Amino acid sequence: MNEQERFVVLGRPRRIWAVGAIHGDVDRLAALHDDIGARFQPGDRLIYLGNLIGRGPRVRDTMDELLSFRRAVLSVRGVIVSDLVYLRGGQEEMWQKLLQLQFAPNPTEVLQWMMTQGVDATLAAYGGSAYQGVAAARDGAVSLARWTGQLRTAQRAAPGHDALFAALRRAAYTERRQGRLPELLFVNAGIDTSRPLAAQGDSFWWGGGAWSRIEGPYAGFGRVVRGYDPGHGGLAATPATVTLDGGCGFSGTLACGCFGPDGELLEVVEV
Repeated sequence: MNEQERFVVLGRPRRIWAVGAIHGDVDRLAALHDDIGARFQPGDRLIYLGNLIGRGPRVRDTMDELLSFRRAVLSVRGVIVSDLVYLRGGQEEMWQKLLQLQFAPNPTEVLQWMMTQGVDATLAAYGGSAYQGVAAARDGAVSLARWTGQLRTAQRAAPGHDALFAALRRAAYTERRQGRLPELLFVNAGIDTSRPLAAQGDSFWWGGGAWSRIEGPYAGFGRVVRGYDPGHGGLAATPATVTLDGGCGFSGTLACGCFGPDGELLEVVEV
């Protein structure tokens, strides 16, 4: 995967609306869309920071809401396709790995771990269950490939879902201005500050433990913004970081931060 397929350059937008982890809570997502949809203007960018799915009971409805809102925003004159960006979160990463479970050396253990992390909601949304997966794994790789193939077929049968999963990117950042460094880097859950951006790998999803140790610019970015906090510490902002996780999917709120062109956090919307 080349850099263009992994990362999105957001340019120099007028404002950036960044949506935290949704976790399949379609009702809160619809309420948030009502709020920001009334204020989104040409020149703005909208970025979803991953963990769109998982945990919540209405994963398919959440995907449909994302697609419906995308169509509505793109119908506004002056708004273009690149104004909407979707990042891959830990939930989406697990789901894609589950669809390739037949290649795992220990598929039963991997599936059981994923279930403890909330992938069961996504599995059920596309007509599967952990029981079926474990049974298929016991029967061997051919049976397991048949089971994951059925899940892929169900995903493809849902209009737009396959394309949205394929559009997920690992991170996004604002464009460098002449004589200045980029202001904002957007990720799902964390980064490993000892590695360059191109070498982060799974740190985007599982590197949240080191977040509190980010005290200054990373790789030239003045501020790093994430949408999911695995420690569930709530909304937080420091000069170097912003966490936009209100606990959606864990009985909390869905949060969206609005950033200005120079990286300042203008407001946080919670629903």
